[in-house]
Formats: sequence, structure tokens, C-alpha cells
Amino acid sequence: MNSVLLKLTITGSRSAYGRLAGIAAGVAVGVCMLLLLWGGANGLNARDDRGAWLRETGTPSATYPTPPSAAADPDIDPDTDPAATSEAPTPIPLTTDAVLMRSNPVEVFRDQLINRRDFAALDTTTVSIPGVGAPPAPGEYYASPALQQLIDSTPRDELGDRYGTFAGTIDDSALPGPDSLVIVTGAPEAEIRNSGLNFLVTGFTTDPYGGNAATYTTVLSIGAIAVFFPVLLLISIVTGLGAAERRERFSTLRLIGASPRVVARIAAAETAIPSLIGAVAGVVLAVLLRPVAAQLPVNGTRMFISDLTTGWVAGLIVVTVVVAAAAVTAAYRTSRAGIGPLGVTQSAPETLPRTRRLLPLLGGLAALVLAALLSRTANDLSAQLQTPLLLGGFAFTLVGIIAAGPWLTLLVSRIGARRAHSAAAVIALTRIQRTPAATFRSVSGLVIAVFVVSVFAGASSVIETRPTPTATPGLPQPTSVTSTISTGTTTTDTTSMKDRLEQLPGIRHATIGYGAAAFTEIGAEREIYLRAEDAPSLGFTSIPTTDVVTLDMSFLDTWTTTPVPLLPTPTTTFDRFVPVVIMVDTDGTPGAVDRARTALNTSGITGTPGTTPTDLELQSSARLVQGLAVLAYLGMVIAVVIAGVSLAVGTASAILDRKKVLGLMRLMGMPTSTLRRIILQEAAVPLLTVLTLSIGLGFLVAWLMITGIDDSYTLTWPGTDYFIALVISLTLALAAVVATFGLIQRNTTPTTTRFA
Repeated sequence: MNSVLLKLTITGSRSAYGRLAGIAAGVAVGVCMLLLLWGGANGLNARDDRGAWLRETGTPSATYPTPPSAAADPDIDPDTDPAATSEAPTPIPLTTDAVLMRSNPVEVFRDQLINRRDFAALDTTTVSIPGVGAPPAPGEYYASPALQQLIDSTPRDELGDRYGTFAGTIDDSALPGPDSLVIVTGAPEAEIRNSGLNFLVTGFTTDPYGGNAATYTTVLSIGAIAVFFPVLLLISIVTGLGAAERRERFSTLRLIGASPRVVARIAAAETAIPSLIGAVAGVVLAVLLRPVAAQLPVNGTRMFISDLTTGWVAGLIVVTVVVAAAAVTAAYRTSRAGIGPLGVTQSAPETLPRTRRLLPLLGGLAALVLAALLSRTANDLSAQLQTPLLLGGFAFTLVGIIAAGPWLTLLVSRIGARRAHSAAAVIALTRIQRTPAATFRSVSGLVIAVFVVSVFAGASSVIETRPTPTATPGLPQPTSVTSTISTGTTTTDTTSMKDRLEQLPGIRHATIGYGAAAFTEIGAEREIYLRAEDAPSLGFTSIPTTDVVTLDMSFLDTWTTTPVPLLPTPTTTFDRFVPVVIMVDTDGTPGAVDRARTALNTSGITGTPGTTPTDLELQSSARLVQGLAVLAYLGMVIAVVIAGVSLAVGTASAILDRKKVLGLMRLMGMPTSTLRRIILQEAAVPLLTVLTLSIGLGFLVAWLMITGIDDSYTLTWPGTDYFIALVISLTLALAAVVATFGLIQRNTTPTTTRFA
């Protein structure tokens, strides 16, 4: 290939330099986003790997080698009576090389979940806790830097008194992110054993997802596909800038003897050079933006900057693939254009799209439907097919929208042309009928963005399906704090604790519930007995006229939405009962609630941390859907912004490609305002044609994917964020088109048209 021909082709005019700069800038943005998204995907995995040890893994310890009921009755032989030993765990020797860990207590401060792990080291243990090392001594704790900062800035009776003496910080290598609230405390072995379910841990897991690994990977892959697609569209659109002007230059080369193969090579080189410059700039830009991207909170915590590092291999791969794809695409488009030595006097109409363009879309939806159906069948074949069907179906649906867009655009333009009454509408619709694919290409990024936003909004709405707790009789009050009582606690100790609680600021009343045995004991009954005079503080209004009332233990279940009735009982004394639960009524202020939590947690008589009805929502089991919701909001921003840039670039490209035609129209007396309306309608017709389809398909796909992941999830109406995103999308679309009006003014003047 002659270097002189290449130089003559790509240089020599301001428009040529502008075109090359536009290609380089677009590729730089695309490569930057690809690398940041790649780094973000890797960072999510690395973050979850670091926090994997927080999952409970180990063997349930022998909390009750002999059931208390059997030990209390001398007539029962625990060696022969099956009732005495049923469900009792097998005792584990205390010489096991392990640490004793309390199982995932719900530790909350304000509306933030604290990952707390209580450990007791056995005499011979050599187990090392990640980020800490040897278990702390009883009364000491290790905290993450973010949590220790929170403890230091908060009154001790609201948070710090829960943990004891500060022994050191947890290393970043064991923290999901810099904002993670993690604490490791030391406790006596007897205290942990009597607190309820606990584990003997001989080692910590490295699997952050457990049995959900494949599903979590599926969620991440779907989010990656959805976010990468608009980026790839942007790169595809910018590499086609100034196609008409290049055709004229290439026809000149053909006239002086260049072969079609040489012209194709020049086209490839012309696109590859600015693409390479833009790709390298994109790598540099990604490195500079990593500290900014790391500030975005993901599932409640930011990422470490190192999480977003992809390495030079990833950068080289992205640069190579993008430059090669741009060059090959340019060469292919040039060879297919059939440029001859006589040039092109008018643009050739496209091959009109046919109905078969709907096949990829229908195929993608069929795959998603099949995945949703397979989720309702439990067998190995269904599990193996589900992930490929979800990923393939989602990818084919994205491709299908792009493939079906030109056909739908052509269909609507034909209908609109029969009803057009203005010159701008006739010209715009006629051009759309001749080039439906090129017309749709300019708005394809925004169409995909709306689809992605709808999918993400539909999927993330699953998290919002749980009703907010209200002050309803028969349900735990939103301002109350509840904790179960440890085995062996006396009524005197509990009453003393009740009196101390009621002396604290913001605590209105404390109620003790009694039962036949502590809830932590095997075979404990479900009934809770309390004094009738205490019932109003729990929110009850219809109270039986007895001294003692009974309610079911399901009253403590913060997930329930069915009120629990308050029943009378003939019992008038609690002599044969033991305290099983303490319920604290607060004034609802954050300080009072946390003060009650701290007092309960440090009382020495509670078996579980104090919780409110809203606390357990902070550790929802729908972790996979939460991961998708995180990608949702990041994907919304990325997709919408890139779509706006793509639309502006695509519209500008269309104006530059037709500047001679538009200039002749203006030379004939057509006002510039009419030319602007032509451009506006050319963007509006394909956009509005597919926009409604994208919204509907987005929610349908979200429902199919969520059902395919877990058929117990249900979708609800999207939040206000979705409608804000739609408004922003349409605003960006209008702004992108309006921003190109200046090109019409500059490129359609009589002087420009004369020398074009």
C-alpha cells in the first residue's frame, strides 16, 4: 500500500482532521468504559472473595450434650429414652483444632449492618482468623477502619460499649471494601455455647457464593452484556463518521488507478490509525478515572482502587480487539460500497429489511421462556441448561432489537409517509424508507439504553417487594427492640435488666416474655406468656381481661405480615416459667434504638443481639438480586450517557454524509429551520417506533430472567429512579439532536455547497 496515497486520503482538510479526531475521541470513550467495566467485574469478584470468610462454615458445636429437660428429671434415663436425646447434637471434643464462632448475629447501628463474628479460641487451636490472626481475648475486639472510625465518633452507650477494648484493625485483605463494617470480638466459650447456634470452625471458606456460585456468575454476566452492548454500539457508530466524504476520496483514488483491494486497505488503515490513538488514550483515561470510579458505592461499600486494576494484558486485549474490529469493519464497508472511478452521484438505496429480522428477537425470548420453565423443574439437566439459556437468550434479545429496529422503522415510515403533509415530513420519511438501517443505527444506542434501563429497573424492583413494617396490633412495633434470653438466666436477673433499661433516655417500657424453656433449648414451646398490663407497650389494643395473656412465638418473626392474636390464659403466676424474651419499646429516635440495642447486647443475659423489625431487611437473602440491582443503577448511568453520545455522533455523521444534498436544498431556498425539522424527524421516527417496544421487552425480559434465577421472586412497579432515567434519556436524545443543528448551518452555506 502506497504511503503517499494514504497521506492524501486522510489529511488535507479541516473536515478530515475533525473526522479523525471524532473517531479517536469516540474510541477513547468506548475503550475507557470497557476497561472500567472489566475492572469493575473483576473487582466485584475480588471483593466477594475477600469477604468469603464471613460466611458461616464449620460443624455445629455441641451446645446441649444432654437436653435440659432430661437432666432435670431424675426418672428419665438419657441413655435409653429417645425423647431425651432426640435432635441433640453429637458432642465434639474440646481438643479439636478449631475456634468456636457465634453464628451470624444481626448487629445493626442506625440503618447499617455490621458484620460481627464472636470467637472463642479453644486451648489447642492454631486457626488464624483472616485479617486478624489469633482470636482476640475475651473483652477485646478487632474492627475494620470504617467501623472503628464510627465507634470513635459515636457515644459509647450507643455503639462502643457493645464490644469492649480495641485491640487493632482488621487488614484490608479480609475486607470487602473500605466502607465495610466488620468486627471480630473475643468472648468466653461458655457465653458463645449458651447463646444458641454456633460453630466449631477449623478453616474459613474461599467460596463467597456457596451453592449459588453459578447463579451469581449468571447475574454478573447478564449485567456485563447489558452494559457492554451500548459501548460497542458507540465504537461502531464513531468508526463510520464521514462515510460519504470518504467515498468521494476513494473514488478519486480509483480514478487514478488504485484497485478495490488497495482502497479497502487504505480505508482500514485510515480507521485503524485514529482508533489506535483513541484506544491508547482510552487506556490512559481509564487509569486516571479509577479513583473516581472506585468512589461509587456497590452494595453499601466502595471498592478499593486496586480492585479496578485490569493489568496490561487486559488493556492490550481491548486495544487490539477494538482497533482490529474497526479496521476490518471499515475495509468491509468500503469493499461492499462498490466504489468505482466515476464516483457516486447519489447514494444507493439499502436492501430493504425483511420480516426475517424478527427471528433473533423471537429466538432470544424463546430461550428466556424456556429458562424460566426449567427453573420450575429440579433436575441436573435443567440446572446445566438454565445458565446458557439465560445468557444466550439475553444476548440474542439485544441483537434482536438491533436487527428488528430497521424493519419496524421502515414499516412506520411507510405508514407515516401516506399521512405526511409538510415538506420536512415528506423528505424525512422518504429518506428513512430508502435507508432504514442507517437511520435506525443512529438511535440504536438510545433504544438499547432504554431496554437495559427497563430490564435493570424491573429486576431491582424485586428488592422493594417487602412491605415496610407499620405500627399494627399483633405485629412487632417498628420502634421496638427485641432480644431472646440466654439459657439459665433467672427472673431476678431479667427483672433487674428491665429496670435498668427503663432508666435510659428514650426507653419508654420494657416487657419480659416467659415460656416453659428458653428458645435456645431443644423442644422449647412456642407460647410466650406476659402480664396483661404490659401488652399495650407491644402495640396491642384488644386486651383480654386477665392478669396473664399468651401470644405465639411467631410474633417475634419480623418477616410475618399476619397479626398474632392475644389470648387469655388461666395462669396467674410465672413461678413455673423462665424468661425467654425481652421487648423494649423506644421513642423511635435513632439514639434511643441504638442505646437499647447496646444495653441488651452487653447485659450478659441475652442470647441474640437486640433487633428491630427493620433490621433483618438489611441482610436480605436475595443477595443475587441485590447484585443485579447494583449493576442496574451503574448500568443506567453508563447506558444512557453513552446512548446520548452515540445519538449525537450518529446524527452528526448523517448530516456530514448528506451535506451536499442539504446544501442544495438550502441553495434552492429551503429555510434552515426546515432542514432542522428534517433531521429531528429522522431521529424521532425510529426512536419512538422502537422505544415502547424496548420498554415492554425490558420488563418482560426482567421477569423471565428473575423467574429463571428463582421463581419465588416477583416483580413490582419500578421506582421513581426508572422514570427519572427515562426522562433523562429523552432529554439527552433531544439535546443530542439539537447539538448537531450547528453543523447544518456551517455545512450548508452556498460557499460550502459550491466547493463540495
